Amino acid sequence: MIRIRYTEWDGTQRVRLDPDRVFEKLSEYLSYTDDVQQALDWLMRQGAEWDGIRVMGLDDFLEQLRDKLRQHYRDYNLNSALDEIQQRLDDLIEREHDNLESQRDTRPTVQEKLDFLDNLPRRIAEALARLQSHEFEDDEARQRYEDLRDELKDIQDLEEFQRRYADLFHGPRPLGFEDAVNLMREIERLKQLEEQLLAGDVERISPEDLRALLGERALRDFEDLKKMLLVLRQAGYVVNREGRARLSPKGIRKIGQLALREIYQGLLRDRPGSHQVDHRGLTEVRPDQTRAYQFGDPLHLDLVSTLKKSLGRKGGVPLELHPNDIEIFDTNFSTTTSTVLLLDMSWSMSWEGRFAAAKRVAMAMESLIRSRYPRDYFGIVGFFTRAVELKAKDLPEASWNMGDPFTNLQDGLRLASDLLNRHRSNNQHIIVITDGQPTAYFSRGRLYCEWPLSFGGISMRAAQETLKEVERVTRMGITINTFMLDDSPSLRAFVERMTRINRGRALYTRPDHLGEYLLVDYIGKKRKKV
Repeated sequence: MIRIRYTEWDGTQRVRLDPDRVFEKLSEYLSYTDDVQQALDWLMRQGAEWDGIRVMGLDDFLEQLRDKLRQHYRDYNLNSALDEIQQRLDDLIEREHDNLESQRDTRPTVQEKLDFLDNLPRRIAEALARLQSHEFEDDEARQRYEDLRDELKDIQDLEEFQRRYADLFHGPRPLGFEDAVNLMREIERLKQLEEQLLAGDVERISPEDLRALLGERALRDFEDLKKMLLVLRQAGYVVNREGRARLSPKGIRKIGQLALREIYQGLLRDRPGSHQVDHRGLTEVRPDQTRAYQFGDPLHLDLVSTLKKSLGRKGGVPLELHPNDIEIFDTNFSTTTSTVLLLDMSWSMSWEGRFAAAKRVAMAMESLIRSRYPRDYFGIVGFFTRAVELKAKDLPEASWNMGDPFTNLQDGLRLASDLLNRHRSNNQHIIVITDGQPTAYFSRGRLYCEWPLSFGGISMRAAQETLKEVERVTRMGITINTFMLDDSPSLRAFVERMTRINRGRALYTRPDHLGEYLLVDYIGKKRKKV
């Protein structure tokens, strides 16, 4: 018999890390950055939490460490840390001084040694270093000096430590020399550990120091944190290339699935943008759902259900089959589509998290097409001063382009239409995600860049050439749908002109709601009957 024992969580139990759950946390950080290594660094710093289980991050360890430092500052003071050493030094100098004074009358050279002792530096470590050249006359003083000299390194370090940090220690408990040295060494280890935690390199952090300074619980938490990196690599989500973390193909697919799930879950609560049309396309039989036959339906006969209805109405043979007995399998009307997502990668997309949101949608769309509509074609084109085709594997690390800050929508439409021409379908769509009007274009093979006439104004020639490309794309039977991430009057005016030419749709939305509208519209097209 299997017995399961439940105990209250007290922090001593080991956390079982699910690689999928860890990757979900990583994907949250990837929605804010284009750099996988940076997202991993954030994950290591912030840790993770799910189902009431908390994996501490480096910042949590830093806070623990700094709490311990603050506690030391509140508990101790160093005002008398060197008093004992100073007294021992004064005693041996006084003893040597008395010995020399007793010889003043018999040895005239003694005065030079007396002057040497009278002019020793005030700092203890410097005085001890200076006394190394002194030939002691008193054997007891010499022995006491040698005992102090054995502690010279600690004395030097404590004097420097006291000079730098004494003001921080304002507690009620004074420390003697030995306790102060022990505290100093602990503070030094804490400071070193603090630097390692700030650097974020978990491999450089000493587990022994963590245990000694922050306790056994901190060591267990740190081991769990390191395991997060390990399980991501073992699960095949993350690989190292050229000294930096990169998403593997499996990780790229997982990002798209997670983004799609997040967006699609939001749509279940509110489904704007869906639309129905009357034309039928290819049918897909649904063996899990049947219904009564109606005139004009495809005759995908469910023989078992039909016979059962006939026998239920009148038993015996021969069977009397009526039209109302006929049960058919339900069908879905579907069609294939070819879609290219045009992703604005100009400089302005770096504002307000626009590019990160748009990129997440692109990954979600790619995952949606691959998993639910494998017969469809889905391409991605990024456009800035020029347009480039993007592969799914390039998306997680794609970023807005600071070096080419202009917006060449004309070249993006040209490249998108070329891709659609290679993947013909009765339903061809270009989805544009942009936050600004065009400011670059090609004419007779030559690139032209054109800043707007004024802030918030338009680039007249770039707009005209782009609209010519819209007309060409429209003649090819391609529908353009535009999602605007900015609602400036100039952008609205340009998109309205483009929409009138193409008869597509235009929608203004915020970056955090972009995925909802975009995916609903695409799924709506899938229901379109052509």
